[in-house]
Amino acid sequence: MTDQILSKPLPAPIPRGKFRIVDADAHIDPPHTFWADYLPEKFKHMAPTIEEGDECDFVVFEGRKRPLIMLANQAGRAGQDFKIMGKLADLHDSVTPSRRLEVMDEDGVDVEVLYGGGPLGSNDSELYIESYRSYNRWLADFCNYDRNRLSGVAYLPMRDIDESLGMVREAVKLGLTTINIPAFPQNASGLSSAGVVGTPSVQGAALTGDPGSERAYWHPEYDRFWAEIQDLNVTVTFHLGGRVARFGQKEHFLSDLVMTKVAMAEPVAMAIFGGIFDRFPKLRWGIIESGVGWMPWMAEYMDRTWEKQRFWIESKLKNLPSFYMDQNIYGSFINDRLGFNLTNEPGGKNVMWSSDFPHSETTYPNSLSTIARDSVGLPDETIAWVLGGCADKFFNLK
Repeated sequence: MTDQILSKPLPAPIPRGKFRIVDADAHIDPPHTFWADYLPEKFKHMAPTIEEGDECDFVVFEGRKRPLIMLANQAGRAGQDFKIMGKLADLHDSVTPSRRLEVMDEDGVDVEVLYGGGPLGSNDSELYIESYRSYNRWLADFCNYDRNRLSGVAYLPMRDIDESLGMVREAVKLGLTTINIPAFPQNASGLSSAGVVGTPSVQGAALTGDPGSERAYWHPEYDRFWAEIQDLNVTVTFHLGGRVARFGQKEHFLSDLVMTKVAMAEPVAMAIFGGIFDRFPKLRWGIIESGVGWMPWMAEYMDRTWEKQRFWIESKLKNLPSFYMDQNIYGSFINDRLGFNLTNEPGGKNVMWSSDFPHSETTYPNSLSTIARDSVGLPDETIAWVLGGCADKFFNLK
């Protein structure tokens, strides 16, 4: 039965050009050699280098040598042909702007929102922070090739509010009006995370932060951060991070992938119940690559529990939790038929399609057929909203 389901062919693609298609989560992993060009002069000699090997190439950085991991670059390969480690020559070219636009045209995509990149996995605090800035500068230059089709997301640390606000302003000056921050505030160093298991601590902390921290985004100390974000009309995203998959560990990988999605309910619930969106009603938060079919369930569950529990916990919320899900919270998905079908339910309205190119879950090069499969029977108005209209609103693309 499983083989019959998996082998079922995709339907005919939706007609090209019928809908505006915004890929709400595509990935751009810059070439390892870019660091030497974009880091400040004092750090250039510390940039990663590539060492060629027989079976795979190696990334050499801070005295460590690791194989070139390819799990994030599997576009166009069938599952049975996935390569976990490989050589630079094996990588799909996703970092040449002209080629990137050609790939988008091949897959029927009009606009890509680009995630990926920094920071470097350094234990040097100053280099760590400068690697965020260097990545954001590189990304802005990449998107300058065609700002109408390439929309970059700046990466920010959240270990110090003044530091983060300064980097928000830098990103806006670069033309990057969407930021990605950890799911939880980072500790003071930003270099470790109590919530990341089996993952390089610095990269994990950049996505997750510290779930065990006594600090939380709804605490009053962060109000000035959210106030400026709202004033600047900056979009805020969290790219997974509630739980980080243990990449390369076969026994954990698939179950971890499930939890990377639904674990994003925690930071969203904390923000809603903490009153962030009562204080800053124009904020837009997006949980990216988290899937969305579970969001209407979350909205209803929060409503029902809040109705009963709000008195003894002395909740000061002005509206039902589902109100904020529809006003402030957005989500993106890759393969999620329920995401298309539950847009009329509370919590299910603000959902956006994505391809996840060139990662291992990507729908490329069959995105139009995948969309046809998952949207069958739905009105064009709903399909147009999920494929482009919602992302245009969330990312302020128009």
